Amino acid sequence: MALKLKKGSMGGIDMTPMIDVMFQLLIFFIVATKLDESEHELKVQLPSASEAKPLTSKPEELLVSIDKNGNFLINNRGVPLETLEQSLARASLDNPGRQLVRIRADQDAAHKFVVAVMNACNKAGITDYRIDTQKTE
Repeated sequence: MALKLKKGSMGGIDMTPMIDVMFQLLIFFIVATKLDESEHELKVQLPSASEAKPLTSKPEELLVSIDKNGNFLINNRGVPLETLEQSLARASLDNPGRQLVRIRADQDAAHKFVVAVMNACNKAGITDYRIDTQKTE
């Protein structure tokens, strides 16, 4: 039995299904892009707010220092405990749930002063407070 060979024909991969998929993807992305653009084309007058801040802004970190005599300092400004509590409450209202307080206490300061600052943070609703330490060699 003789085998018939077609001259000039090569065995190959059928590209039709891949081309169909590429056209489907192209149509999908064109339609999706048009929907996204139409959202920005609406003529909307946005309200303004004098105290508005972007959501991505990081709140200012408060630094509370305690010297060995138990004096409190907020950002290197001496304050009594009552003023410290008011400042922490104000900072908590300005940045609800996102305010960070760093507590730096002298190694010879009594533990009760550190606990007083931590208590003031809890009263103000600030849960993200950290006690700074120095790494020993």
